[in-house]
Amino acid sequence: MTLRGKLRCVGMTDTGKVREHNEDTIAFDADIGLLVLADGMGGYNAGEVASGIAVKTILNLVRESVEREDLSAGDRVTGMSRPCIILRDAIQRANKIIYQTARTQPQCEGMGTTVVSALFYDNKVAVAHVGDSRMYRWRDDRFDQVTMDHSLLQELVDRGFYSAEEAQRAANKNYVTRALGVEPNVEVEVQEFPVQKGDIYVLCSDGLSDMVEDDDIHLTISTFSANLDMVAKQLIQLTNDNGGRDNVSVVMAQVLDTFPARRRVFDRILGWFG
Repeated sequence: MTLRGKLRCVGMTDTGKVREHNEDTIAFDADIGLLVLADGMGGYNAGEVASGIAVKTILNLVRESVEREDLSAGDRVTGMSRPCIILRDAIQRANKIIYQTARTQPQCEGMGTTVVSALFYDNKVAVAHVGDSRMYRWRDDRFDQVTMDHSLLQELVDRGFYSAEEAQRAANKNYVTRALGVEPNVEVEVQEFPVQKGDIYVLCSDGLSDMVEDDDIHLTISTFSANLDMVAKQLIQLTNDNGGRDNVSVVMAQVLDTFPARRRVFDRILGWFG
């Protein structure tokens, strides 16, 4: 099932004002409803290698799965939908490739990457992430953070040592507790949400969320929501105006129309007797 014409997608990445090169990697495929963003870490260009492997692997594996599989199926044991499973498995595969590359290529030793990805299907979005790259949702002028960071700071918030407001001003934001490429296996957090026409979903690296407060991201989207390219440009400009201490990346999708999955005849007949 193609989502052509159902989503408007844009992506933008910038080196920032301090770093010498960009270790973020982004990609999207509006036809299959996939968005991916990875924020690499490691010496020299290794972070760029890790984020590049992550995005390329996820993009290729998800495309293959969408083409050959019935996305309306699910796993009765875990209760997970097929899109959630596809994202989780693709990220875990990327983790293995990055881990092996870091172990066998001396110049890549110690590299890793965070990742956040979204797959739209049947008026829902599956979201999978590892680390502190985030997804936000703008709906009816309400702005919410969808993902929770896998970071030391978020753990301290969860345990009551910081409030959410204090956390935004804290200095120790960059200690992630989960990343791709660090261990042979990684736990991927996966969620699924219903989507509505008009929703805007924002994936970003911590280069944005560390430098621009959520209220200012919200205001920017509210002001320029009719033009996603302008939203992306303004968010990156705000980041750099505030110091641009890190690479900054944004990938966004606006839901232009509903996209219910086509039901198989057998499913429809069962529905009559449900």
